[in-house]
Amino acid sequence: MGSNSSKTLFLVEVAIFTAIAYLLDYVSGILMKNFWPQGGSVSLAMVPVVIMAFRWGLKGGLATGFLLGSIQLFSGFATIYYFLQIIFDYSLAFAVVGFAGIFAKSVQRALVNGNKGQLLVFAIFGSVLGGLLRYFIHFISGVTFFAQYAPEDQPVWLYSIVYNGGYMIPSIIITAVVVYLLILTAPKQMMRKDFEINKAV
Repeated sequence: MGSNSSKTLFLVEVAIFTAIAYLLDYVSGILMKNFWPQGGSVSLAMVPVVIMAFRWGLKGGLATGFLLGSIQLFSGFATIYYFLQIIFDYSLAFAVVGFAGIFAKSVQRALVNGNKGQLLVFAIFGSVLGGLLRYFIHFISGVTFFAQYAPEDQPVWLYSIVYNGGYMIPSIIITAVVVYLLILTAPKQMMRKDFEINKAV
C-alpha cells in the first residue's frame, strides 16, 4: 500500500472509529446518567479506540481517543465542573486508552500466524492496559477536583476509587471481551496488509 493511500486510510479510520466511539458513549451516557451524577457510565466507547490501537499502533489509538474526548467537549455532551478537568477527564483520559497499541505488533503477529491463544492474551492485555490507564486518570481527577462530593467519613482517595471503579471496571471487562470476540470473528478486517507482508516469525 502506498504512503499516501496508507495515510488516507488512517485518517478515514480514525474519523469512523471516533464517530462510533462517540455514539456508543453518548447512548450509554443517556441511559446511565442517574447512576453517576458527576459523570461516567458503563460504555463500549473504548472498543473502537482499542481496535484502532491494535490496527495502527500507538498513533491510531492515541489519535482516536484524543479526538473522542475532544468531540465530547465541543458537542456539549461532557460534564464539566472545573477547567483542568477538561484535560483529565476527557482529552487525557480517552487518549491514554490508545496505549493498548503497545500490543499492536503482538496482536497482528498472532492474527497472521493464526495463534488464538496469543491473540486472547494480547487482546486482553491491551484492552485492560488502556482501560486501567483511563481509570487512573479518572481517579486522579476524582481526588483533585471532586473531593467535595466525598462523604465526610470516607477518605477522598477511596471515594474516587469506588465512584470511578463503579463504571470503569465493568467497562474494562466488557471492552476486553468484545474486542477479543470482534478480532476472533473478523480477523481479516483486523489484519493490516502491510504488516502481513512484513510479518515477523
